[in-house]
Amino acid sequence: MPHYNVLFLCTGNSARSIMAEAIMNRKGAANFTAYRAGSHPSGNVRPVALRLIEAADLRTAGLHSKSWDELARPDAPNMNFVFTTCDNAANEVCPIWPGQPTTAHWGLPDPAAAMGTPSDVDRAFSQAFSILDRRITLLLSLPLASLDAMAIKNELDIIGKK
Repeated sequence: MPHYNVLFLCTGNSARSIMAEAIMNRKGAANFTAYRAGSHPSGNVRPVALRLIEAADLRTAGLHSKSWDELARPDAPNMNFVFTTCDNAANEVCPIWPGQPTTAHWGLPDPAAAMGTPSDVDRAFSQAFSILDRRITLLLSLPLASLDAMAIKNELDIIGKK
C-alpha cells in the first residue's frame, strides 16, 4: 500500500485537529503520516485534549497549535488528504494545496467551547476524541489503493457523517 500524508485542519488548532493527528499517527503509522494546523491558531493545545491523548497511550511530543501557513509552503510535504474538523475551517478559504489532495469535511462540535462542570467539559472532549477515532478507523479500513479518486471522495464524505 502506498504512503499517504493527511492534514487535519481546524480554526484554532487546539483540540480536534491535534487529537486527530495523534490518533492517525498511531493507528495509521504504517501507511499514513498525519499533520495538523489551523487557520487562526490559538497558540495553545487544550490540556483536556492532551490528557485524552496521553490516556490513549498516544504521543504528545511536539504537539502545538500552528498555522496552516506552515504546511502551505512550497517545501512542505504534499498532502494526499485534507480534512476540516470544524465548521469554521470548512467555510474558510483554504490555501491551495499542491497536488490537489482529496478533501472532506469531518466537522464535529468544538469541545473547547463546552460549558458546564468539569465533567461536562471532559465528556465533550471524550466524545470528540471518540468520533475522530471512529472516523480514522473507518478511513484506515478503506482499500484506498484499489479505489478511484471519486470513490475515495464519496467514502470520505460518508465517514464524515458518522
